[in-house]
Amino acid sequence: MMRRMSRINLEQLRTFLFVTRQGGVRRAASALNLTQPAVTARIRNLEETLGCALFDRTGGTMRLTQRGERLLRYAEEFEHLSELVARDVIDPAALDGHLRLGVSETIAQCWLPELIARLHRLYPRLEIEFNVDISLNLRAGLLDGEIDLAILLGPISEYTVENIELPGFALAWYVAADAPRLDGAAYFQGRPVLTYARNTRPYREIRAELLARLGPGVAIFPSSSLSACFRLVEANLGVAALPRALGAPFVAEGRIREFDPGWHPTPLRFTASYLGEPRSQIIETAARTAHEVALEFQAGQEMR
Repeated sequence: MMRRMSRINLEQLRTFLFVTRQGGVRRAASALNLTQPAVTARIRNLEETLGCALFDRTGGTMRLTQRGERLLRYAEEFEHLSELVARDVIDPAALDGHLRLGVSETIAQCWLPELIARLHRLYPRLEIEFNVDISLNLRAGLLDGEIDLAILLGPISEYTVENIELPGFALAWYVAADAPRLDGAAYFQGRPVLTYARNTRPYREIRAELLARLGPGVAIFPSSSLSACFRLVEANLGVAALPRALGAPFVAEGRIREFDPGWHPTPLRFTASYLGEPRSQIIETAARTAHEVALEFQAGQEMR
């Protein structure tokens, strides 16, 4: 009598796809928010169900076998159909899952709360994990499969990444409200320039401009904390080029003021970036929602 084969479930196929795309169990486990033993067990169960090896594990690597290559094509078709069902059939309120969101601090201090609130209304059962970091680390996390959606200084120039451009943030120069009123570049004399973290585009631009305009004598203090920069400016311990959207409340309260040294750094350009494969209705919707929230935030700023 022929033995009846156990059924393949979609989670096994999804895990198989992640192991294949991530290049191993460890990175797949991180991307799936599972333990490595859980991922290994799913792959083993899938292989036992099919009665064949899907990966060649010799040499400490996991390369697809011939049968694994065949399964990959079918698994991708199942994945596509699953996404169509999620998009066109399932009520968003019934979708659950885990979204790993990485954001720059500028975004975290401006419209991240509204984004999370709106996503929670769209997907009440969605678990949202968010991390605030510099764009360099967010980019690495996205490409390594540790972040699902990165809102960062972009775009990311990788063929695997989809980028949705977001409204930019103008930068303004700030000094303490009670600092003596000087002319232009005189504000840089005797005060450090507080700026973005070292491995960022704004830091490189500001440093290059200061060197070209004022020479090497200007002290530059990079920081990964915008809130700390504002507090140091308020205490008259430095000047800084920071987002006007964040500086406006401090100016309104009389704690700092703008000054014009004759030039301003390029506005910050952000993108909502995510991997194009595997496609995810939740991640794509989250990216589009980020764009909507950013536009609304910008409109609100312009009305003030």
